[in-house]
Amino acid sequence: MVHRPLDMNQFEFVIVSGLRAAQLMRGCTPRVVKSLKPITTAQREVVEGKIVVSWKAPTKPKGRPALADLVRL
Repeated sequence: MVHRPLDMNQFEFVIVSGLRAAQLMRGCTPRVVKSLKPITTAQREVVEGKIVVSWKAPTKPKGRPALADLVRL
């Protein structure tokens, strides 16, 4: 059993571990000693701080402005 870090709530731990497990199943290289199950490997990575969580909002791509930005009402 893997115990979550004290500074991370249960929901965040489950979501981050699940997303990382999906990456591992697609073929990403594990950052800790690999276990039999990808979810266990992902949880260990989160507990050991090998995964950086960034909850940034997506930014608008640079370049041509969107049509909605050009139209003024």
